[in-house]
Amino acid sequence: MEFDKLIKNMSDECRDLFEKSVATASSRSHYSIDLEHWLAEAISGETQEINVVLDHFNIKKETLQADSINALEQLKTGNDGFPKIAPDIVRLLFEAWMIASTQYASLAIRPIHILLAITDSPNLYLRALKISSEFEKINADDFREQCDALLQNELPSQQTENSSIAQGATKTPALDQFTINLTALAKEGKIDKVLGRDDEVRQMIDILCRRKQNNPILTGEAGVGKTAVVEGLAERISTGEVPEMLQNVALHSLDLGLLQAGAGVKGEFENRLKNVIKEVKNSPWPIIIFIDEAHTLIGAGNQAGSGDAANLLKPALARGELRTIAATTWAEYKKYFETDAALTRRFQIVKIEEPNEAQAIVMLRSITPSLEKHHHITVLEEAITSAVILSHRYIAGRQLPDKCVSLLDTACARVNLSLNATPATLENYEKQMTNIEFEISRLTQEQLNGYDHIEALAQLESQKKAAELASSKLNQRWQEEKELMASIVNIRLDIEQSQNEETTSATHIKKQQALSNKLKKSRAQLVKLQNDSPMMHECVDAQVVAEVVADWTGIPVGRMQKDEISNVLALKETLEKRVIGQSHGLNIIAQSMQTARAKLSDPKRPLGIFMLVGPSGVGKTETALALAEQLYGSDQNMTVINMSEFKEEHKVSLLMGSPPGYVGYGEGGILTEAVRRKPYSVVLLDEIEKAHPGVQDIFYQVFDKGMLRDGEGRDIDFKNTVIIMTSNTASEQIEQLCIDPETKPSPKGLLDAIGTTLRETYKPAFLGRINIVPYYPLDEKCLESIAKLQLETIKQRAQTQYRVPLSYSNKMADFIVQQCQQSDTGARQISTLLNNTLLPQMAEVILTAMASNEEFDKIEVGISNHKTFDVRLVKLKQKKTASRSKVNAK
Repeated sequence: MEFDKLIKNMSDECRDLFEKSVATASSRSHYSIDLEHWLAEAISGETQEINVVLDHFNIKKETLQADSINALEQLKTGNDGFPKIAPDIVRLLFEAWMIASTQYASLAIRPIHILLAITDSPNLYLRALKISSEFEKINADDFREQCDALLQNELPSQQTENSSIAQGATKTPALDQFTINLTALAKEGKIDKVLGRDDEVRQMIDILCRRKQNNPILTGEAGVGKTAVVEGLAERISTGEVPEMLQNVALHSLDLGLLQAGAGVKGEFENRLKNVIKEVKNSPWPIIIFIDEAHTLIGAGNQAGSGDAANLLKPALARGELRTIAATTWAEYKKYFETDAALTRRFQIVKIEEPNEAQAIVMLRSITPSLEKHHHITVLEEAITSAVILSHRYIAGRQLPDKCVSLLDTACARVNLSLNATPATLENYEKQMTNIEFEISRLTQEQLNGYDHIEALAQLESQKKAAELASSKLNQRWQEEKELMASIVNIRLDIEQSQNEETTSATHIKKQQALSNKLKKSRAQLVKLQNDSPMMHECVDAQVVAEVVADWTGIPVGRMQKDEISNVLALKETLEKRVIGQSHGLNIIAQSMQTARAKLSDPKRPLGIFMLVGPSGVGKTETALALAEQLYGSDQNMTVINMSEFKEEHKVSLLMGSPPGYVGYGEGGILTEAVRRKPYSVVLLDEIEKAHPGVQDIFYQVFDKGMLRDGEGRDIDFKNTVIIMTSNTASEQIEQLCIDPETKPSPKGLLDAIGTTLRETYKPAFLGRINIVPYYPLDEKCLESIAKLQLETIKQRAQTQYRVPLSYSNKMADFIVQQCQQSDTGARQISTLLNNTLLPQMAEVILTAMASNEEFDKIEVGISNHKTFDVRLVKLKQKKTASRSKVNAK
């Protein structure tokens, strides 16, 4: 409970004591209002309740008063401002309120309740004992037992007075305590404007206007905006944009957590809920109760089905005496509500679906002013659009509009931070220099003790100078950015001031034009200075949003956002750098992706559906990996399903999820759950020919409509996926047709030649829905290119790990290919050869050198006279070989 509510719930006498405690702390220049101040005022004053308790336990009031004053003098002084409320006081008042409301059914905190809270709390009681040993005379158990008698017998007049005061403070104490008035908040402008949910709000209004069973329940995934829909209704009520029946209705949100808090006594929770229902019924104006996370009603206050909150509400809901709006997720509704037919009948479902991108942009645009006001920055329209598109595409496991709001909010915070704090890059350099200085200090100390650290210290000094230089340049650029940013802000203020002037003279227009040109010039200077790595941001734009997504997901979204169209146009050339010898197939895929990017393909189908047919090791899987990286930023955005695991038809449930009543229901399918979480991804169905024909049949709906219904009845959207199937069907036939390079068929001829074999393996209905791309076997030239790619990968790995160059013989690629001639696994044999021979040999040589503390500046890989790999570690300074080893490559 908030502190101001605790103050309101005090009796007049108790509030007077607290005000005196504040005055005492302030007059003595204390830094906080604490237990000592309250006790001093309670004991020194003429508080009847306190005096009765002191007399009951034979406590010497003079001694207690002297000890309290002495305790006050021990507190720290010197505060020139207003003292703060100590946490112990807040905790004490809360405990006193819980005692008053739950144990004694009192509507006001009285001094005796505070004293009882002190004795009940071990920490507060110990503090009281430190103040005065007289408190030892108060027995907590006896005090608790005698409290009722003290209140009833010795303080009858005061009890009546305080009760009447507390009861007169509010006519609806239960509603005030356990609910939040949403319509009041809407009138005060404390609720964000809600757009894009007009249909759902109208549907709610229709249900609320019924005579009976007028209780809507909003069902939808977490984050789709169920609570926002209710807030939208509250906003309409506050502005009068509702039917006459709902005019002047108060919409209250019930806090079940607050309703349960402190209700430890059996029956207390039920009494509180009944009081809420009673006050709603007796209210002179109509009240609608909103219950968020409504599934928590089941079992709240008691075991499910036996006096829990849901059963207490049922009679009032059925008779229409209590109009309620509930909200819960679809899964929780099925789990808790559908199992209770009586409760289900009392609610009418209103489905809150996840909005599409266009709707989400409208919703996000409506709350952008609140974000701008909170963060004191400007949000561009491109940032709103990017936040929706990028969050929908790359942030899995959450729903729109929740995730786009979080994304834009974070981007706003980042821009605000860039304008008011030291850049992270500069801080990193400062920390790096601090760490280097600490290490230099340690090594210098060890040097004095006889240890040799000359080379290490020299290297550290070099690193320190480099870091200082980089930090200095960065700091200089930051200062320049700050000056330009300050200039831009001032120009913008001048423009705003100029726009507010009510004049249209030629001089005024000329002045505005000059300011606009000056602003453009300053922005151009800032962009030129920042290049692609800004340290400060004038406003929230698409780049800032993309950077946040990149930090959250690890996907280089910023680069993709900037070059997306260029990437698609250059897709074929980019893929050919990774997939060798399949130019025709990559051209088919690239053309299809360009058509989809231009939005000329069928919008109901996936972006692309390809079956890559060919021998093993010719680049089919590599094509899928390369596509995922180029189209979706990372090969992590690829779902790989080994179709050889689905040889039995009943295993289709693994892909789609088990239906109701079967083991695994509710866990989701391998395929459907992956695409639901990553709707923008590549789906790789590996070795599709090995799956049962019945399993293949489920993809008809995916290929035709871009949708697949999972075991829970949800429609999973495949429209933004690229589906790649790989198959070894007719691979022997393809190899036979391509043995002779001179008679090798064209792609169309090859496809016609294997058509009969494909039709024997797959149904015509299946083949008619996909794009079949034949892959050729790899010749020696292609294998050499692949070998060079593999060697370059090893070279980069060595450079990264050891920061030394790796060189290899020009004949190395040809040598590797010759070793792989007898294999029918294609390019995979090259990886196997390098992993089993060259890499272990390099590892042995490098580890041997490291074990003997030998340094090296270069790694050389050659071919020995015995047709083996020859690995050498060279130290250029001494021009001699540091280590040498030969291992047979066969």
